[in-house]
Amino acid sequence: MHILVIDDGPEICNLLRDYLGPEGFQVETVHDGVAGLERSLSGEHEFIILDVKLPGMDGFEILRKLREHSNIPVLMLTICDEDEDRIKGLQLGADDYLNKPFNLQELLARINTILRRCGESNSPPKKLETLTVGDLRLTPGSQRVYRGENEISLTGAEFTLLKVLLSNAGQVIPREELVRHVQGRHHNPYDRSIDVHISRLRKKLSCHADGSERIKSVRGVGHFYSLLTSKAPVETS
Repeated sequence: MHILVIDDGPEICNLLRDYLGPEGFQVETVHDGVAGLERSLSGEHEFIILDVKLPGMDGFEILRKLREHSNIPVLMLTICDEDEDRIKGLQLGADDYLNKPFNLQELLARINTILRRCGESNSPPKKLETLTVGDLRLTPGSQRVYRGENEISLTGAEFTLLKVLLSNAGQVIPREELVRHVQGRHHNPYDRSIDVHISRLRKKLSCHADGSERIKSVRGVGHFYSLLTSKAPVETS
């Protein structure tokens, strides 16, 4: 597994190389934004760790340009307590974020969670049936989603979120359960990342043919995928 680390701190880059190497990862490091974008688009890596603050081109711009061409998993590194950076990164398509300074074990756990979510685990792939709900068709094996005949490009987090919602279409899924499935951690009421993933997914899916939202929210409870032929399970916000 090849990981690209884009960070201008030599200490962090060396630390990640030394720590992730024995875990089975081949780590390449780049220290400026322009070279980072070039290497991220090379197709030679399976995972990217991306810092926000970079010389030449910041992490947000790299992610914006990268998402025009690729859905490679991206874990962003942000400065502690800068909530605005975290939300912006998720809105641009980051799979997850981690605050600096970070715990190396937590970093590894985040990487493995994202890889499992994106179907890159070491376990043999399972043959899963296509999931069809209305005009949406989701194929777990190939990690592809279609609306009618048009393919919709999703990140790993968005794909997992949609799979959970479609598998339970018409039923409210508690926020805590969505966070556990999508992000692999316990729900933090101050963490808005699941809301950002839902917002991006809504935009990509667009509305039903009648103009109604596909993904609806139940205030203080969770979210559900609405069915045109079914009445919403509860009053929505």
